Amino acid sequence: MRRLRGFSSLDALLRTLLLHVGCGWSLRETAVQAKLAGLADVSDVTLLNRLRDAEDWLRRLCEQLWRANGVTLEPGFTRRRVRLLDATVVCEPGKTGSQWRIHYSLQLPGLECDQFDLTSTRGAGTGEHFGRFHFLPGEFLLADAGYCHPNGIAAVVEAKADLCVRFNPHALPLFDEQNQPFSLLERLSLLRHAGDVADWPVSSHAGRRRIAGRVCAIRKSKGQIERAQRKLTLKQQAGKSVGLDTRTYAEYVLVFTTLPYLEANARQVLEAYRLRWQVELTFKRLKSIAQIGHLPKHDEKSSRAWLYGKLLVALLSQRMVQVGKTISPWGYQLPHTPDTQSMA
Repeated sequence: MRRLRGFSSLDALLRTLLLHVGCGWSLRETAVQAKLAGLADVSDVTLLNRLRDAEDWLRRLCEQLWRANGVTLEPGFTRRRVRLLDATVVCEPGKTGSQWRIHYSLQLPGLECDQFDLTSTRGAGTGEHFGRFHFLPGEFLLADAGYCHPNGIAAVVEAKADLCVRFNPHALPLFDEQNQPFSLLERLSLLRHAGDVADWPVSSHAGRRRIAGRVCAIRKSKGQIERAQRKLTLKQQAGKSVGLDTRTYAEYVLVFTTLPYLEANARQVLEAYRLRWQVELTFKRLKSIAQIGHLPKHDEKSSRAWLYGKLLVALLSQRMVQVGKTISPWGYQLPHTPDTQSMA
């Protein structure tokens, strides 16, 4: 920080940025609110420039908060460059506000956003797809079920990278070593107790190309299975079709990976996938607590900074909950008295 022109302090600058990303206010509205609160006297253009300059600062704050919350965003089995790929939908304020899809790639454990794209939610080519990103040989990618389709996985393999993706049995047909349909449900029946883990070599096809990999599975706990079945029941009550196979698959966490077995066994692969889920949970908090609001749509740098700001709001909320559990229920701490005696 070289200067604080228009801001009363560094804290005031951070608070003003959080007003923008946390409350969903536009830049102009944020500038007005910050002036009324005595935090800053700046224009919306100045505030946008400050947001752009704060990208790395906000990212580092997110990284430190994640560590403070007890989360290590680094797999313990590989020294590869690890990237998390995902997308999230954001909306502009108002009933007629446009919807946008943010496609992003985060490097773990540093949370550095190395690729970023913004598209509409409508039209061809706007969905989640590995082909939207560029890969380097030897990278290890983590992604959700939206990326589980043959052509996208083939793009990763062609770049000589490896992946771990949540398995979608309806989008990725599997075959055994004899190129016959692989009966995954038959194998899953062998996992009868919570925490049972297994993996099986499989392959899939993208055109004429054969993609070799593994399916790793872990059986959920009784409570997790019941929650998953309730969700499917609600989906069925809403008029959507839910088959018996879908209900069986819901009893397990399934991932597809191209990572060689000698580098990581099934448990290590599943543990690596949990890193992706940590960021997913943060974005769920982002949508439920931080509230999606105005998005700088025309500037990649300010959009990335806005994304880190949203992450920071969600992580701060989580941190405040943890701190709140340790303080007195009446909302303030008693003054310290050095002559107080302990009582049995």
